[in-house]
Amino acid sequence: MISIDQIKKLREETEVSVGECKKALLEANGDFGKAKEILRKMGKELAEKKGSREANQGIIDCYVHPNKKIGVLLELNCETDFVAESPDFKNLAHEICLQVAGFPDETPLLDQSWIKDPSKTIKDLISECVAKLRENIVVKRSVKYEL
Repeated sequence: MISIDQIKKLREETEVSVGECKKALLEANGDFGKAKEILRKMGKELAEKKGSREANQGIIDCYVHPNKKIGVLLELNCETDFVAESPDFKNLAHEICLQVAGFPDETPLLDQSWIKDPSKTIKDLISECVAKLRENIVVKRSVKYEL
């Protein structure tokens, strides 16, 4: 039997809906680690399904490094203004800006390891956000300026 506390803990750590958390815990027979992996897999599958939907709303975000020698402009798109204004979407845009400003890498942005958690790629980060927000999310363009 899955307890409310288990569902609550998984929800707090993943920010996925209560129903999805319960479903993952049931499928994993209460194993917390397996449930997190199931949610990650579900997020990737959802991102693939949503990938064909048009993302013509979004935000432009920026980051300027404290030394004022590096700056980034990023256009991150989604399907609706409602999602574009959400804190999760804005946080994702900021994290991608930090990634673009970080270490120079010839690897395409979506395939780069995330600087805050190398076990995830930027594509994984976006997939997790797609699972939470239930909309297609696309990095439209980014520009890094450096002196």
